[in-house]
Amino acid sequence: MSGLLASIPSPSRSYISLGPLDIRAYGVAIGVSVLVALWITSRRWRRAIADRDDAYRASANDLVGTIAIWAVPAGLIGARLYHVITDFDRYQDNLGDVLKIWQGGLGIWGGISAGVLVAVWMLRRGGHSTGAMLDALAPALAVAQAIGRLGNWFNQELYGRPTNLAWGLEIDEVHRAAGYGLEDTFHPTFAYEALWNLCLAATLVWIVPKALPRLRTGYLFAVYVLGYTVGRLWIELLRIDTANELWGVRINVWTSIVVGLAALIAVLVGLRRGLDAAEGRVEPEPADADAEIAETGC
Repeated sequence: MSGLLASIPSPSRSYISLGPLDIRAYGVAIGVSVLVALWITSRRWRRAIADRDDAYRASANDLVGTIAIWAVPAGLIGARLYHVITDFDRYQDNLGDVLKIWQGGLGIWGGISAGVLVAVWMLRRGGHSTGAMLDALAPALAVAQAIGRLGNWFNQELYGRPTNLAWGLEIDEVHRAAGYGLEDTFHPTFAYEALWNLCLAATLVWIVPKALPRLRTGYLFAVYVLGYTVGRLWIELLRIDTANELWGVRINVWTSIVVGLAALIAVLVGLRRGLDAAEGRVEPEPADADAEIAETGC
């Protein structure tokens, strides 16, 4: 039994063959994560508009699906572009590999940025509350990211330094990073990130509304970004996969620091604005943002 608990095995294959068709686990993980995110967001959004009139609910009930038609493809394109740009050394000699998304390689920073920008544009165009939708989306994104990380497990990628801990991950020799061919087990950093994201989602839904009751509508998304960057920072420092660096530090580490600081400022602004609204120093939020959706479950 002790031998079985000494390490975690990796899947021997990253796909399932159905006749001539290969179903990639990475693609399945991404697909499931999108569907789960849409379900959570839709449920939270419907609760947010439950007290609105029938006409408004009729026009807004299907809003999540409508936005997803545009925001999800934009997010995937943005995620791939970020990865290719920040790791261009991998593709400069074979540009055809840029399109091989099933082999892994999505940068969450580009995905979230592109998807959210498209969603915000559509919300403003339709006259809906951007803040309320972002609050609905925040925990959904955290859960989706956790599910998507399972694809890295099947691809045997994005693991960390060698470790002898009981949860060390076995990596086949062909997938080991340069200079680590003699090592057997590594930190499963993608699993760390998945667990961190699940805890973050639970925090956004059940803890933040009670701990920060004055947080202005829309700023729960900033809490999500702050929480994610804190986790991504220490996880990124464990990783040993090849990545471009700036001043000897991985670009994703710099991104975590910069984005995290911006999110911290946004959270402080949200708290201040919420306090000002409670004390009557600013106008109350729009009616469609009144529902405190952060207090509802997923």
